[in-house]
Amino acid sequence: MSASSPDVSLDLRGTPCPLNFIRTKLALETLAPGARLQVSLDRGEPEQMVSEGIAHAGHAVGISPHPEDASAVILVIDPCG
Repeated sequence: MSASSPDVSLDLRGTPCPLNFIRTKLALETLAPGARLQVSLDRGEPEQMVSEGIAHAGHAVGISPHPEDASAVILVIDPCG
């Protein structure tokens, strides 16, 4: 993950698939070009489904462990920036 802070953060831990992907996608639609979205997700299927879906849509995606628990954090960067 980048050292700079994200423009928007979402905490979707505990949110089931595919709702977590839909909420991530909706948040991306509101971002300015080049903005960063940080999403906290449960490990496993949520992490995989959201990161793969967002990457397939053309966004750069980085994944790292959440600093406070056993979940994951993905950083999504709008490719137009």
